[in-house]
Amino acid sequence: MDANSYRHRGLRRALVEELRRKGIRDEKVLAAIGTVPRHLFFAPAFQAHAYQDKAFPIGEGQTISQPYTVAYQTELLRLTPDDKVLEIGTGSGYQCCVLLQITPHVYSIEYNPVLFEGTRKRLAALHQQAHLVCGDGSLGLPEQAPFDKILVTAGSPNIPRPLLRQLRIGGALVIPVGDAQVQRMMRVVRESEDEFSREIFEEFRFVPLLGRAGWGTP
Repeated sequence: MDANSYRHRGLRRALVEELRRKGIRDEKVLAAIGTVPRHLFFAPAFQAHAYQDKAFPIGEGQTISQPYTVAYQTELLRLTPDDKVLEIGTGSGYQCCVLLQITPHVYSIEYNPVLFEGTRKRLAALHQQAHLVCGDGSLGLPEQAPFDKILVTAGSPNIPRPLLRQLRIGGALVIPVGDAQVQRMMRVVRESEDEFSREIFEEFRFVPLLGRAGWGTP
């Protein structure tokens, strides 16, 4: 991936240090944030905002997540280079590219066909080789299951059962769960065929998870 100019590399280094101060400790995650050129996920007129630690609109009612949120969720996954990962909500593709810096085995589903097509072209231009699918991410990707890790980048009213069924035993699902205004980040680990443990973390605000096992279809 082209890291772009010296200036952009410096801005990424500053962003990494900001995330470190905010509590991100996983060096693999910080290195990924420091590698992915976030400005290339913005329209040229808005690239000045790219390395600020904030979310930003990307069209179709969606946002590119705040870098802290991306790092926080990725850290909760406890990724290894061999993990097979399913991302629900490709969006701009930024989170997907962060995952790809740690493991090459990334599948990502986007509900919105307009976003999907733009992101497919963007990742191809960046030579980032994820398995991209346009469809109902709340139902997962059963034909590719099981997954070691599943990451949901939209707020859900519950933990979708299809995603739990697609976890490998020992695998983890990271998902924000709550109402339309605020969600709590959760990590669910599949302990056995029928047993799951749950941990609850900080509050976040995400766009809604659309689909049959989420908030439904618009």
